[in-house]
Amino acid sequence: MTRSTYDPDPAPVADASTPILPAHIEQTIGAIARLHDRHRKGVTPLQHAVETATGLVGRARFAGVLFLAMSLWIAANLALPALGHRAWDPAPFVALQGAAQFLALFLAIFILVTQRRENELTDLRQQLTLELALLSEQKSAKLIALIEELRIDMPSVRNRQDLEADALSAPADPEAVLEALRESSNDQMLHDPEAETPLSAAKL
Repeated sequence: MTRSTYDPDPAPVADASTPILPAHIEQTIGAIARLHDRHRKGVTPLQHAVETATGLVGRARFAGVLFLAMSLWIAANLALPALGHRAWDPAPFVALQGAAQFLALFLAIFILVTQRRENELTDLRQQLTLELALLSEQKSAKLIALIEELRIDMPSVRNRQDLEADALSAPADPEAVLEALRESSNDQMLHDPEAETPLSAAKL
């Protein structure tokens, strides 16, 4: 009696189209996904309705529907008097102008509300980026300091003073860097008031 070669639980075969990512990259992607998920869960029902309406309005199809509706409105009010009927909004189409202004007001409010929500997520990203940059700079300074200590302790390596390595091994002071940027921006504004400063470019 021969043994069957059928395996009831075959090992999953990786899809060739799906790349296998390293663990640290998957953790980073997961952290970003959780950040976006928390941002989405923090929305109120009213904000969700406003963002949904803004998404619908922002499509090209809405512009076509709006243009068609306005064209039909104008054509109907021009054709009714010729057919012996009374137009509900004769030229210069005051009701249509009022409806357009009312719609424009609400669209502006919807866009501002949606943009405010997006700015909150952007601020979180910028804060996360700044914190990671400061942490990376501190780690780099610590690594340089450890390498310098190892170089000094190794008898086979000539002991010499490296001023650049000494400077890089000290973590940068964020407040000092910010103050230097402000002074540089002020000096640049004094020489050229119309020039774009580094701080104003960062705000953009």
